[in-house]
Amino acid sequence: MSHGFPASFQWGVATSAYQIEGAVAEDGRTPSIWDTFCRVPGAIDGGDNGDVACDHYHRMPADVALIKSLGVDTYRFSVSWPRVQPGGRGPVNPAGLAFYDRLTDELLGAGLNPWVTLYHWDLPQELEDAGGWPARDTAYRFADYAMLVFDKLSDRVDAWTTLNEPWCSAWLGYFEGVHAPGRRSFDDAIAAVHHLLLGHGLATQRMRAAATRDHTFGITLNMGQADPATDSPLDVAAARRADGMGTRIYLDPLHKGAYPADVVADLAARGTSLPIRDGDLDIISTPLDVLGVNFYFGQDFSGTSPAGSETDEAGRPVVREVPIPDRPRTAMGWPVTPERFTKLLVRLHRDYPGLPLIVTENGAAFDDPPPADGTVADLDRLDYLRTHIAAVADARAQGADVRGYFAWSLMDNFEWAYGYAKRFGIVHVDYETQQRTLKQSAQWYRDLISRSR
Repeated sequence: MSHGFPASFQWGVATSAYQIEGAVAEDGRTPSIWDTFCRVPGAIDGGDNGDVACDHYHRMPADVALIKSLGVDTYRFSVSWPRVQPGGRGPVNPAGLAFYDRLTDELLGAGLNPWVTLYHWDLPQELEDAGGWPARDTAYRFADYAMLVFDKLSDRVDAWTTLNEPWCSAWLGYFEGVHAPGRRSFDDAIAAVHHLLLGHGLATQRMRAAATRDHTFGITLNMGQADPATDSPLDVAAARRADGMGTRIYLDPLHKGAYPADVVADLAARGTSLPIRDGDLDIISTPLDVLGVNFYFGQDFSGTSPAGSETDEAGRPVVREVPIPDRPRTAMGWPVTPERFTKLLVRLHRDYPGLPLIVTENGAAFDDPPPADGTVADLDRLDYLRTHIAAVADARAQGADVRGYFAWSLMDNFEWAYGYAKRFGIVHVDYETQQRTLKQSAQWYRDLISRSR
């Protein structure tokens, strides 16, 4: 045992389909909401899109060899829904599914464990046209799609994540409109929350029923640690609301079979309610084998506006994120808060007992220098990873059942609304040549893993 991690601890790297694959119109793939959103003027920095991205669809074997060179044991990737099931309905597309069949075999042949994420935001455009996640039917379509993938890969893939970051799908996609599909409706976002969770539960139930051997089924949530900026009652209340909408609205129904009463009351005060039907919460609370935790930064919240008012223009209580003082920031403007990571993991262990944790994403974007002498001197990222992995060790020392850590991301890629302007990779990608170069953070991560074993 070294660095606080046992030999059984899982080390990995993570990616998502739309961010790296490219080949958006090959082998029967149809458009996703991100293909459409990228064509909206001004939606994506630089007018970028994922048409080519990292060309992983054509470079997969070499990328798997790259992953193996890092010494990790697990590769978390997502499956493109419109590649496997064009349009989001009907039969499987054999050519599209064959890519993930080959990827799985390539990983296993390299001694790597495949960790499948079924949905990382690439909803087929036809399903968005039919209502998207605010429509209940989408949950059932997702379960159908999940079974297409499960039927093909479950003989070789042990670990299955249904959804990645449903908060982003619901809040950024349907309320703030900064992610695909770009809607701006609070009611749509709240309906999407429920139907995303329902889709998770339906898919998990069906996969578990069809399984012929042991599998690990889970969901991945992105969670900060919402803290009050001061100990004033207004700030404490603002942090409670932020935590309710960011964390507990997902984890409570998943783990406890009920939405938090205070969140339901807050929604009612806005004239909004979750579209719950009889039996939904039993489906949503289908037992999990693992909770994927994506963490990037903690947040402080205030219950007053900069002008000192306690309510916004609509008369609702203020919930305002305020800067955490004296913290370095990443290229995304996010504060570096490793101690909040420890606090979150310990809190999850305490408040949701019996739920093993895997860090399915953690990393940072920085303005890296260009490659030189065969590497990239990304010392800010290296330090971010070092302090956050130490934070995981601290959480484990305090009793948190954290069983793995996957760095985000394997390589620089299409960073959603930021296009190619932000680089999260521990491997540098030259988008003109598709040349991959290990950054110093990748070399450090490789050496850490070697020492931990």
